[in-house]
Amino acid sequence: MTPTAFEAQRARIDAFELRHVHPNLRLGTASDRYAGWIGQIYPAHYQRAIKTRPRRLEGRTFEERMLPVSSVRDYFAHFDVLELDFTFYRPLREADGRPTASLFTLQQYALHAPPDARFLLKAPQQFFAATLRRSRSGTVTYEPNPHYLDAEACRQQFLEPAREVLGARLLGVIFEQEYRRVDDSPDPAANVAALDAFFDRLDSDVQAHLELRSPHLLTPVYFDWLARRGLGFVFSHWTWLPSLRRQWRLCGERFTAADRNAVVRLLTPLEMTYAEAYARAYPFDRPVPELAETRQAREMVLDVTALVFRAAMEGVIVNVIANNRAWGNAPDLARTIARRVLEEVRRRNMPLH
Repeated sequence: MTPTAFEAQRARIDAFELRHVHPNLRLGTASDRYAGWIGQIYPAHYQRAIKTRPRRLEGRTFEERMLPVSSVRDYFAHFDVLELDFTFYRPLREADGRPTASLFTLQQYALHAPPDARFLLKAPQQFFAATLRRSRSGTVTYEPNPHYLDAEACRQQFLEPAREVLGARLLGVIFEQEYRRVDDSPDPAANVAALDAFFDRLDSDVQAHLELRSPHLLTPVYFDWLARRGLGFVFSHWTWLPSLRRQWRLCGERFTAADRNAVVRLLTPLEMTYAEAYARAYPFDRPVPELAETRQAREMVLDVTALVFRAAMEGVIVNVIANNRAWGNAPDLARTIARRVLEEVRRRNMPLH
């Protein structure tokens, strides 16, 4: 890579132009529309379009400041991929076929996103969580989910309408399963058998990527099963999971998705809860030193970079999804990774494309 080409690419990255950083890397974020990203991703005129809503979290109230869905066209001027999380909380259709508010929101994203946009959707927890969190009179409980692994409902209420709305822009679906204590979990082989039956019945051609948040279920039996079925393993930097480097070793140092895409989600610092990370990152308009300037944060960036170059050796594309909670500001985290990848390209004296 020539010095001139390096400086030109570095200038683009500095300006948050994070598309096409490397042929084996797509950069994106978990959700979008944050008013704190005005001046980085979104033009100043969006200041006039901000809507606010209160959010209660662990006894504190935060004011969330959000932009309209139409801002997604500006988002995709900077990023290659977008993970939409609202589908996790409610399916796109009710059991009787009626559209939900989530379907209307997804249709708005489809309307305003460019033709080359790529979306990752989270499957509804209603179909993939063994237990569901309930809050009554301030008391939180976890109740068994009667629709756990209901493949028919998942297909009819989520996958089919998602495919109808997004078409080829639907890159894949993330199936996230909550943390489960050992005493509350099936043994790893029984867990794999249950998941295998679910994906047999699901019978979908949309690429699935699985994120199990229980380390004791991340066994060779599980990873061998993912590889046989062509299901993706989500490398997740999350509270109670091991480091990305450790996850790479656990999975047998392989990428398992049939479509040769991998998903990396950078969600929270390790051993830090959602609520604590959210409170530290808020209002998401800049990197926060106690999140972004730690040894763990540096290792996270280096581990992602290593995955990108390993993927390049195997013809895999790594889709890196940055979250505000992991860094304070997701665009700055994505930019930091882009800079590190570019530095490694120069160090190895590689052509960029």
